[in-house]
Amino acid sequence: MPFNINHIHLKSSDPKKSADWWVKAFNFEIESDSVRDIGDRFIRCKSEGGLTVNISSERTDEVLGKGDATAHYGLEHFGLDSENLEADIARLEKLGAKLVDGPRGDGPRICFIACPDDVRIELIQQ
Repeated sequence: MPFNINHIHLKSSDPKKSADWWVKAFNFEIESDSVRDIGDRFIRCKSEGGLTVNISSERTDEVLGKGDATAHYGLEHFGLDSENLEADIARLEKLGAKLVDGPRGDGPRICFIACPDDVRIELIQQ
């Protein structure tokens, strides 16, 4: 059996605000929104490509560390395709994202964006 990526999970102090941002920024669809028995608000989203992205707040008695949208060890970023890098950068900046690296490259062109909740993404234009 292949090991397919099942989902990506983001943590947020305001999951609804974050989910709404991803809906506006990348046409995600909110599939469910609930408060779980462990105390966190849990919002399940789906990308247009079918990837599940979960966004939740802290659980009861859980203390979260600060996010980090800079390059770092561990899960550093995830990448999304772009048909027009400059247009997507401008659109995402209007939604509150910040360009942190690029655009650069001759073959595929890339850039890195700091999104709400200190999530780092890479945009890739083939």
